[in-house]
Amino acid sequence: MAGPRALLRQCPLLLPQDRHGTAYEGFVTAQGRNFHIRILLPVDLQLKNARIECSWRLKRILHSYRHVLKQRLHSCPDLVSFMVELKTVLEIALKNTQDLHIPRPPEYYSCLVRDLEILGWNRVAYVDTGLSTVKLKAEDSCGRQHLITLKLNAKYPTEPPDCLVDFPVPFAVSWMPQNSLIDIYNQFLAALESLKEFWDGLDEIDGKTWVLEPENPTRSATSRRIAIGNNVSVNIEVDPRHPNMLPECYFLGADHEVNPLRTKLNNNMHLWDPEVSLLQNLRELLGIEFPSRAVLEKSDFAKDCGICYAYRLEGSAPDHVCDDPRCGQPFHHACLYEWLQGLPTSRQSFNVIFGECPYCNKPLTLKSSMKKL
Repeated sequence: MAGPRALLRQCPLLLPQDRHGTAYEGFVTAQGRNFHIRILLPVDLQLKNARIECSWRLKRILHSYRHVLKQRLHSCPDLVSFMVELKTVLEIALKNTQDLHIPRPPEYYSCLVRDLEILGWNRVAYVDTGLSTVKLKAEDSCGRQHLITLKLNAKYPTEPPDCLVDFPVPFAVSWMPQNSLIDIYNQFLAALESLKEFWDGLDEIDGKTWVLEPENPTRSATSRRIAIGNNVSVNIEVDPRHPNMLPECYFLGADHEVNPLRTKLNNNMHLWDPEVSLLQNLRELLGIEFPSRAVLEKSDFAKDCGICYAYRLEGSAPDHVCDDPRCGQPFHHACLYEWLQGLPTSRQSFNVIFGECPYCNKPLTLKSSMKKL
């Protein structure tokens, strides 16, 4: 994970506001202009639960890109990566905002309409009134529906449009002045097929297991937290470029439940078969069947957090469980961390806090950010 120095190099005007690295405030720079921004991270430093506050000017510029930024918050591994993505999106937004005030020549409209007719209107999902934004729809070989949003500037087709897609990897367009929209569309279709095995694997998991997080995964989401039972779950991070390889895994739950699963995974890694589906490999390596949501919702797995008394906290399910088998009370990581910090009997060493379970008083330890296991 990138550290404070990497963030300082990318955004020298964005400074930490506390020693825990959960609050940053300052400015993000694009096209020589500074925009005020404030980023608030939860105690576990998970970007997907971050809150971003900014000036009204920056909010207005990024209004049309808020869904893209939300996707990036879920897919970026750390704050530095997200700030790089934010600056890229901001550059595009500023460029398109400026283009709105540039009169487009008649040749622009005639060329665009001609390209749309060649492409086929049946592939067009949306065109704005100014003919500067076009959304094209496509279906991959498995019947999944996809959209690509094209932001065209006044110099089209000399310059390519900016392309926004819901992909887990960057989508770079190869473009020459003689190219047209159908060239972008064909590259889009090729990119869809290159991600087929990645989406096939995650679709099987979404359909046959209970995915706790994300609740409504986008096509760019690369992680899944899968329920196992007894308040145990496994979080997998799949490499979209190598979807058939063993994903990064870490288990969440009480130690006496998690340790046997971790041991099985470590002992059986050599059995991973790239020719078998992701879900089937996980079943065989762990020696379990992943229960469906219908089965687990009837058990204690869906118990609320013992501190906030809610199941979902900013979209996240409880992810820490008391190790005592007689207790087994689940908590949100953020709730438990805040609770322990407020107790005079707790002590902290670096990023680990030592305290007691609020329910059974059994000693427990909690890291400020979860590590992959």
